[in-house]
Amino acid sequence: MRFTVDRLDHVVLTCADLELSAAWYQRVLGMEREEFGVDRRTALRFGGQKLNLHPAEAPLPPHARRPAPGSGDLCFVTAVRPEDVIAHLHTLGVAVELGPVARTGALGAMVSVYCRDPDGNLVEIASYLAE
Repeated sequence: MRFTVDRLDHVVLTCADLELSAAWYQRVLGMEREEFGVDRRTALRFGGQKLNLHPAEAPLPPHARRPAPGSGDLCFVTAVRPEDVIAHLHTLGVAVELGPVARTGALGAMVSVYCRDPDGNLVEIASYLAE
């Protein structure tokens, strides 16, 4: 039997400091924190997806072959202008690494702004709004 994948459900990030990372994603990207499971795992919800956070000192099995903080490269889509993203990041003291720059996403042309989370993961914040 053949099948196709419909969408991403969640992504796992390995964090040096889980609390610091969770707070950053809540504060900077407006994600909603939740704890789940009998072992009180940490996730951050946004739209119909979530990020699961795993502590680097004790990654939860099964996990990537070499889980490491700062190895992620993530792109999040927003419905605001890139200039507004930059202003928001500056207000919070988050350095903009690059942008706004034209990129091509899953749905076509977009404009992106890049920054880094506390672990050094590259975080792209993109908008499909017309320039």
